[in-house]
Amino acid sequence: MVARKVNPEAGKAEVEAYLARVPEPARTALEKLRATIRAAAPKEATEAISYRMPSFQYKGGLVAYAAFKRHCSFFPMGAAAIEQFATELKGYRVSKGTIQFALDTPLPAALVKKMVKACVARNEAKARG
Repeated sequence: MVARKVNPEAGKAEVEAYLARVPEPARTALEKLRATIRAAAPKEATEAISYRMPSFQYKGGLVAYAAFKRHCSFFPMGAAAIEQFATELKGYRVSKGTIQFALDTPLPAALVKKMVKACVARNEAKARG
């Protein structure tokens, strides 16, 4: 398998184009979420569009987020982080890989940071084999 070189600036531009198309108030909620993820993720993490959603990549898919008609979603790329933080996610609609939140209310920054760090640890453990 040949590793594909990724242009981090192209991914960032694609994410910004996605966000520009999101109507308010969801755009502001997602921009806050994006900034929180960026602050918690390693500096080597890059942004990309994956499955037509903004995502952060670090040793594989890290997290993603998206706006929908009636809610926004945060995707920690698997069920483990959702299970790990189940108590703190009470009051949110969750499924196996998604946390839904109101269009005008981003997830609490402290919770997002903890979840991103858990996803970083997961990806680092996978990378080590």
